[in-house]
Amino acid sequence: MIVTSAVRHAAAGSAALLLVLPVPAAVASPAPTAPPVTSVSPASALGEPPPPVRRHVDPARLDRRGVQVQPLAGAPRLPSASALSWVVADASTGEVLAARDAHRKLPPASTLKALFALTALSHHAPSERHTVADSELAGIGAGSSLVGIKEGYTYKVSDLWNGVFLSSGNDAVHVLAAMNGGWDAMAGKMQEKARSLGANDTHVVSPDGYDAPGQVSSAYDLAVFGRAGLQDPAFTRYCSTRYADFPAGSWSYGIANTNRLLTGQNGVDRYPGLIGIKNGYTSNAGNTLVSAAERDGRTLVVSVMNPQQGGGFAVYEEARSLLDWGFEAAGHVRPVGSLLPERAKTEADARAVAAARDGRDGAGAEKATRAGAGAETGTGPGEKVRAEDAPASGAPAKNAPASGAPGKGAPAGDVPGTAALGEDASAVAAPSGASAGLPLGLIGAACAAALTLWGWRRRAGAGTDRSPQE
Repeated sequence: MIVTSAVRHAAAGSAALLLVLPVPAAVASPAPTAPPVTSVSPASALGEPPPPVRRHVDPARLDRRGVQVQPLAGAPRLPSASALSWVVADASTGEVLAARDAHRKLPPASTLKALFALTALSHHAPSERHTVADSELAGIGAGSSLVGIKEGYTYKVSDLWNGVFLSSGNDAVHVLAAMNGGWDAMAGKMQEKARSLGANDTHVVSPDGYDAPGQVSSAYDLAVFGRAGLQDPAFTRYCSTRYADFPAGSWSYGIANTNRLLTGQNGVDRYPGLIGIKNGYTSNAGNTLVSAAERDGRTLVVSVMNPQQGGGFAVYEEARSLLDWGFEAAGHVRPVGSLLPERAKTEADARAVAAARDGRDGAGAEKATRAGAGAETGTGPGEKVRAEDAPASGAPAKNAPASGAPGKGAPAGDVPGTAALGEDASAVAAPSGASAGLPLGLIGAACAAALTLWGWRRRAGAGTDRSPQE
């Protein structure tokens, strides 16, 4: 009975105190109310437009045989092309607009010189001079295209690169390879560079593209090399040069770019807005070409490998028709793949989500710091955060693939529920430590006060209520 009475007193005291005292949560700043979970995306539930993420594409489409294209309303019809393999891609976004047997492994011929330039171009200043040794010209394949380098002559590095891009000179490649560690070392470096760009079909044996057992690439990889080259001003300058003077001791002679779409020679009309890149030919590879062109602020890259009809200049005409189609198809096709390596696609998605969050809450820099933001990734508006760190709301956690990456799940913004709201949702679901602890503290104080009152009353009546047996 005494224990029951004490419990009743404690409960009554607690209830009284809770009724007369203000609720602490009302004193503190009220926490935001969680938005109702509906069928719309989290960004829409917050009253904001969905974050600008990259369009989802299925990378497996490019592994299929035959022509791959996903036309929308108003899309032009694809031109007929006899090439064994080709790719049309947007050079800015990396989106592949259409392709045929994109990953078919074929001999690349001198288009492989684009990868050679990506690997070696930055290692020597254009004005640097080099005197050619006889050993540096050893091993050039029979029938190779040459710019005319002579042993004992001194050349500027820019002259050597003009020889590579304009005359497709295997002699210039041999000299530059010797300046960068040697022939075999350069092949290994080119292989590493290809893998870093996500070009997994390429196997380098001869850095100049000369036919060699096991040497292959693909239209996909050649398009990757072309797009990467356009990011380098030096690469772009060399590949778009139509004519140059090449030194020969006390005099010089003119050389012309062998890319007919660039120069308009031999009955091939020059393509308007063409930037260039690289063409090639061997008896084993047939004619190959990587070209890029700009029109109305949009740049496309096209790779064509080994046309089966139309003679030696068919590679230029098929590239021309594919470029025309790509410019006309802008906004009328859904991409069938991407030239971006998987890591770059993941980081691009994470940056897009982080940038959208920063613009929404106006405190992106502060939250990015809380989330562990570190080194800049180099692009994107707003505060720049590392994709490896825990990003802002809606972005994936460290080492997790970004939502919306090909084959990795639904695009960002399509996952309903509070989990998609990230740290903003956590602030709603769990109150801060200070406000959460106050009600429990008051209840404990009330219980203690009630027990003290009960003890005082029991001692006050002890003299009259004591049992005779005590």
